[in-house]
Amino acid sequence: MTTPESHPEPDGLFEAIRFDAAGLIPAIVQDAGTGQVLMMAWMDRSAVEKTLETGETWFWSRSRKASWHKGGTSGHVQKVESIRLDCDGDTLLILARQVGGACHDGYFSCFSREADENRQWKRIASPVFDASKVYGG
Repeated sequence: MTTPESHPEPDGLFEAIRFDAAGLIPAIVQDAGTGQVLMMAWMDRSAVEKTLETGETWFWSRSRKASWHKGGTSGHVQKVESIRLDCDGDTLLILARQVGGACHDGYFSCFSREADENRQWKRIASPVFDASKVYGG
């Protein structure tokens, strides 16, 4: 039987994380209460550090090439309960309590569309806030 003690972790949190060539790691955010997947975003080392320091999620925007605080504009922050690393060390799972909606389109989850039998995307959720009022339109 394998126990956690029989597989010691490398010294330090960051030695176990396998950032990609761009210095990023995908982070999946899951609702800590329901288990619903809320979003996926990229983190660099600084975003992981800020998330650990503040208890709220921070990410790296590949398009803007800048760090961003989830909820910094909208107030729809994610209160982190747990950060987990997968077995390969190349993906993070963040369990968080979502305040408001996670999606910039106004939905609780970014995964609010589902493929139907006609190979079309169907909305399976209703917005929880008016994105045009939060972000302008």
